Amino acid sequence: MHPQVIAAAAASQLPADSPGADPALSKADFRQAMSRLGAAVNIVTTDGAAGRAGFTASAVCSVTDEPPMLLVCLNRNASVYDAVKANGVLCVNALGAGHQDLSNLFGGKTPMVDRFAAAQWASGHTGAPVLTGAPVAFDCRVVGCTSVGTHDVLFCAVQAVILGEAAHGLMYFGRKYHELDAAH
Repeated sequence: MHPQVIAAAAASQLPADSPGADPALSKADFRQAMSRLGAAVNIVTTDGAAGRAGFTASAVCSVTDEPPMLLVCLNRNASVYDAVKANGVLCVNALGAGHQDLSNLFGGKTPMVDRFAAAQWASGHTGAPVLTGAPVAFDCRVVGCTSVGTHDVLFCAVQAVILGEAAHGLMYFGRKYHELDAAH
């Protein structure tokens, strides 16, 4: 069996100064390819003068451990965008087994009050909501931002880490949730 090449273009098709991807690759093809890249499922929350808000995110990763820094990608058209940017704080709550419904709530058009009513929350060091029962939560201050395409890449300095008791994680792969157990 040979791998399928969805789109491949000669380097000459890209302008010399183009930082973007090959225009021959469609959005649908890119999304199909990304469905084969497993990712942790998180609920990113914020609270402050601009209000309480949260969204489901898989575009989250470690940047460096000195200083502790994460990046979070946020669509500028998302309903939570203004609150996250104005508050300047957020908490990345990693999800575990049994959190699929909560992920779906925070990933849809459900009103914020109903999203937060579906689980128990504590207030983190920054004031951002921390999910009770999360395997781990990273309480952060947003310290930088770079715009790329439709999203902002938020650089988040970790102020506190809250380790839960759960020894499992929730991943999204192949357009489905998968629960992972910790190694024994």
